[in-house]
Amino acid sequence: MRAQTYQQAQTMAIESAIPLHPNYPFLTTSFDSDGYESCDNNHFNFTISRESLLDPDDIVMGDMIGEGGNSVVYTGLYQTLVPVAVKVMQPSRTAAVSIQQKEKFQREVMYLSMIKHDSIVKFVGACIEPQMMIVTELLEGGTLQNLLWESRPKTLDLKMSLSYALDISRAMEFLHSKGLIHRDLKPKNVLVTSDMTHVKLADFGLAREETTSCCMTCEAGTYRWMAPEVLGHDLRIGDTLHYDHKADVYSFAIVLWELITNKQPFCGIPQVVVPYHVSKKKLRPSLMDIPGELVGIIASCWAEDPNARPEFKEITITLTNLLRAVCIDSTCESTEESASRVNLNSSIAQTVIDYPIANEEDDHDDTYEGSTPNLIQGSNCQVTEPKKKKGNKNKKVMKLISPLFKMFRACLYKP
Repeated sequence: MRAQTYQQAQTMAIESAIPLHPNYPFLTTSFDSDGYESCDNNHFNFTISRESLLDPDDIVMGDMIGEGGNSVVYTGLYQTLVPVAVKVMQPSRTAAVSIQQKEKFQREVMYLSMIKHDSIVKFVGACIEPQMMIVTELLEGGTLQNLLWESRPKTLDLKMSLSYALDISRAMEFLHSKGLIHRDLKPKNVLVTSDMTHVKLADFGLAREETTSCCMTCEAGTYRWMAPEVLGHDLRIGDTLHYDHKADVYSFAIVLWELITNKQPFCGIPQVVVPYHVSKKKLRPSLMDIPGELVGIIASCWAEDPNARPEFKEITITLTNLLRAVCIDSTCESTEESASRVNLNSSIAQTVIDYPIANEEDDHDDTYEGSTPNLIQGSNCQVTEPKKKKGNKNKKVMKLISPLFKMFRACLYKP
């Protein structure tokens, strides 16, 4: 059913595709059994629906705000009124862009036009000449990566971290419900709203629809956030293998770990060597000093076996309850109210059946500012920092809600 949804959208795009100018250096192409285009030599035909195309004269370019491997992002104005972000594919001339990048661009446009969610960046439209551009809403808070970098060595407030994680989980839950895998979930591809209260998922350049056939590209994404099954350590880059949407769950675990610790994952390990440590040595970031109830969530999400990882629907429910508990505690000023809630939790805890978390043995391009790490199996960057009262408060909050979370897990995983 998931693949069928994509096929229907693709058929509609082909039927409503804008007639191209006679001088366009692209010819009609055909689609293979998986819905991807099979190109002949250097010929390519864009099949993007009319509704998704913008007049390039309506876009005024501003300052550069980001750069990727094959694109540059600028601020801009659409029709002189609407602030937008403009992603320009490189090279800047459409005729000079490779066939592979044109296919990737077309898929990203189609996916963005399909998905509409409050926690996913809003798609405005695209241009194919004289430049290939994707236009989205402008989120003035910048990327989550920049926010974390600018905050180091301090950690984000626990409530903010959980709120951001919940936004990401909701976006991923929606994406998976549409049969799509993001494949490059990381802080750089998460944008922050101008009031810093929410984040939105962005950059669908590596997204794919989920299939049951073994045709997924290995090593798609970014090493530090890449799931073990995607790494394909015995394969060459570009070879294919089978993995599913649970690869995004692993990436989410790394992002959640970053939100809580504000440290770079696998710091001190060269990026090209990360796949070996993750897939061969089963290395994972250290869970030391992580609040107790988040340890279980993170460890289960980055489990070696994809089938042991939860669905985003479950993650969303868990984070919602945790965030609600933290918010209640932060607004509770009465000592009597706090004591009453502790007594209630204690009575509930007596009837809870604890669910085992991941085994201890399973817990084994950026800039990091800090001391050189001492790497050991099962941990990554050990940075000694002074204890903060804020951290003690967070631990107290998590200890307070522990019995409620155990009851939730028992119900969630009840056989």
